[in-house]
Amino acid sequence: MDFNGIRVLVVGDVMLDHYIASRVERISPEAPVPVARVGKRWSAPGGAANVARNLARIGAQARLAGLAGQDEAGRALRQELAAEGVEEGLTLSATRRTTCKTRVIAQGQQLLRLDDEQRDALQPEESAALREKALALLPGCGAVVLSDYGKGVLLSPSEGESLCALLIAAARREHIPVLVDPKGADWGRYAGAQCVTPNSAEFAAICGRDQHARLHRREREDLAGGVREEYGFERLLLTRGARGMILFEKDRPPLYIRAAMREVADVSGAGDTVVATLAACVAKGLDWERSARIANAAAGVAVGKMGTAPVSLAELNQALREEADNPKLYARPALLEKIEDWRRRNESIVFTNGCFDLLHPGHVSLIRQCASLGDRLVVGLNSDASVRRLKGPGRPIQNEESRALLLAALQGVDAVTLFDEDTPLDLIRMVRPDVLVKGSDYTEDTVVGADFVRACGGRVHLADLVKGCSTTNLVRSMNNNEA
Repeated sequence: MDFNGIRVLVVGDVMLDHYIASRVERISPEAPVPVARVGKRWSAPGGAANVARNLARIGAQARLAGLAGQDEAGRALRQELAAEGVEEGLTLSATRRTTCKTRVIAQGQQLLRLDDEQRDALQPEESAALREKALALLPGCGAVVLSDYGKGVLLSPSEGESLCALLIAAARREHIPVLVDPKGADWGRYAGAQCVTPNSAEFAAICGRDQHARLHRREREDLAGGVREEYGFERLLLTRGARGMILFEKDRPPLYIRAAMREVADVSGAGDTVVATLAACVAKGLDWERSARIANAAAGVAVGKMGTAPVSLAELNQALREEADNPKLYARPALLEKIEDWRRRNESIVFTNGCFDLLHPGHVSLIRQCASLGDRLVVGLNSDASVRRLKGPGRPIQNEESRALLLAALQGVDAVTLFDEDTPLDLIRMVRPDVLVKGSDYTEDTVVGADFVRACGGRVHLADLVKGCSTTNLVRSMNNNEA
């Protein structure tokens, strides 16, 4: 998948997402609240800015129009966008502060969220300036995303033309599809858009139903058809979290897409990833069904990350390859991002490596011991070429895809990655594990990467071996039986 040369305009409520990683170990003596010991802090573009960031990360050219304050959060947001390569056309307000969400995270879970925001409609002069910038960014785009977070940018004004209606009309004249990530109960301002992407709660609200009430399939399909017809939407993509997505289109049966998730760390920003990926695919000229399936794969990657983290092109392409393959097999760029995400959650990393040609009880014992030494286990797997150099022309017995699939199926393994070198030293330097594990047939001085791991503050562990278990013995036994 390649989005080079694809341009997408994003218009909506931009914000800065600020994160504070902490650790909770006790309850305050002053009040029945947890005491969070502050650790790492970081910030990232949020809201419509996160949609633009997702587009940039998958290789599309993102253009962004929104409103930010002339404050520290606004300056930080613009710096983040510049670093991502987003072409920003933000209108700066002298009276309105930048929306900022601060999340306090403890042990991988959100402990508290603080929202600093204004939610009223824009001033007339702000609306005029924003409208001018958005229209100036429209030519040459293959799609438009209206990212509505209900902070004022896309709200219908008390007087004058709605920015949503203006952009939808302008885009239609140029045959540019408009996609909407909606908010609130006033969907009339999105009328005529090619696609809306509500989640289950937003869909229930616009249909006048309780968001916790379970809808039967036929009832849901009837409601979706009614919403489409009422507002003139060509299609509606309902995102349902762990239940996947449903694409509703006129004169076509609904398309049910199963969720593509590895593990759920945080659903924040998943809707941004969906609409960004969907828009990029449509702008590329892919049909809506294929585009929705690709967006679903991207969402599966996004929910496995902590916070509003974007999905890279490498991660997306890997996810597409893994849909019917091995979700725990990581290429190095994707593995590095996953490890950084685990570290943000204060999780310790264990690493071991080997050929794992024919899995036997010794391998299972090694994996169990490794998994008990930390929170996440990364296994470096020798590639087929590497095994041949080490073991001879008759090995491996199973190819690298089969060996990786079997390893990933073992409980305790969180990631498998291939290495083609004779030793895993480069991989160990990239992973920088807290614990490096090899079998007790080694000594610490002979373990590759031991000096590096210890220098980084980690440790080396020699695992107990299961007597008589080795792939070499199994191969010898099979050869003897055949003879």
